Amino acid sequence: MSNQNTGSAPHVLPPLPYPDNALDPVISANTLSFHYGKHHKTYVDNLNKLIAGTDLADLSLEEIIASTAGKADKIGVFNNAAQIWNHTFYWNSLSPKGGGEPPSALKQKIEASFGTVEACKKELATAATTQFGSGWAWLAQNGDKLQVIKTGNAELPLTKGIKPLLTIDVWEHAYYLDYQNRRPDYVSAVLDKLINWGFAADNDR
Repeated sequence: MSNQNTGSAPHVLPPLPYPDNALDPVISANTLSFHYGKHHKTYVDNLNKLIAGTDLADLSLEEIIASTAGKADKIGVFNNAAQIWNHTFYWNSLSPKGGGEPPSALKQKIEASFGTVEACKKELATAATTQFGSGWAWLAQNGDKLQVIKTGNAELPLTKGIKPLLTIDVWEHAYYLDYQNRRPDYVSAVLDKLINWGFAADNDR
């Protein structure tokens, strides 16, 4: 997840972890090409322009996020840096072979925190569908407990000292070409067929 930006090299658009048609039919190649190739790329381009020649130019993405969070005069930099990070995290939160059961160690933690995997998925779905406007739903580790949280716009758990395990993007551009205003259908399909429990388990270590 780290984009260790060294020297004056600009931040780059990370490659997708799968072909742009790999998530069909839940997320179409058309949606993925716009979402990744236009929206995600624009955040990268904007960030590079905003930090060029500043004291942020040589920092990693995580360092930029940490140093600009909550600062009104740096909101543009924060929004673009956080959205690069969030989107890269989101692509990895999905898998063409997703859904199903979490790995055993993660499943035990989920059951300890939520009762059942289904209860966890239901809480994620509720967070994703009730986030007003643009934002994100996250499965995160807060201390020794797992919890579901939602954030608006570019906000992310890292700035609250909470460790994200996976996320669902609920900005309209994530689903509108495929689902129009039916966000619950998109969220349900992602949780049933694409959610990458293995990625969450890797982040839980």
